[in-house]
Amino acid sequence: MTGETAEPADHGPRIPVIGLVGGIGAGKSAVARLLADAGCVVSDADADARAALDDPEIRRRLRDRFGDAVFTDDGAVDRGRLADVVFADPAARCALEEITHPWIHRRRRSVFDRARSEARAGARPAIAAFVIDAPLLVEAGLDAECDAVIFVDAPRDIRLDRVRRTRGWDERELARREGSQIPLDEKRRRADHVLRNDGDLSTLNRQVLAVLAVLQGIQATGTPGSDPGR
Repeated sequence: MTGETAEPADHGPRIPVIGLVGGIGAGKSAVARLLADAGCVVSDADADARAALDDPEIRRRLRDRFGDAVFTDDGAVDRGRLADVVFADPAARCALEEITHPWIHRRRRSVFDRARSEARAGARPAIAAFVIDAPLLVEAGLDAECDAVIFVDAPRDIRLDRVRRTRGWDERELARREGSQIPLDEKRRRADHVLRNDGDLSTLNRQVLAVLAVLQGIQATGTPGSDPGR
């Protein structure tokens, strides 16, 4: 981490910062989309990480650290090869994060700052919350910079079915990926709210709106509210 905060630098009405965590395939992206529909500004760390790999300076540093093996013939980063390297070696993963995380953080801060400026100028509606959708939110220490953390929960068999269909992963690959992260029970314990995503989208949306209402109420009054997600 760089020591910077997740919230935009400029001052004004306090906008809550929400972090999303959960198991792979639990549906964090679906929750993020519902929060965006409800007026939140979402920072997608996965999308930012992909964009970081297109930055020439990031590519230069990756080549210096990992060599040509993680690049395609046309000079692009081969994300599959890079994943194989960093998931097999904790030191390599730390090196990747040291290279990319500051870039991702600056991009997230820019998105939040721009949205706040647009809201002040009347170019966009008021912002309900800033949302950080980051698979490694807890691992990177970003949960400490959030006003609330939402854990998106789903049974393992449902999550496995989702990643089989959307990513082509088998159970071994899911276990390998999650094995490199903080255990889900620990993430769930550290979260402020839990959303169950094993039903239809309308059920999930009701949970999202209920939690958002609680968070906005806390922000407005400074007092805790009940948690409909528990």
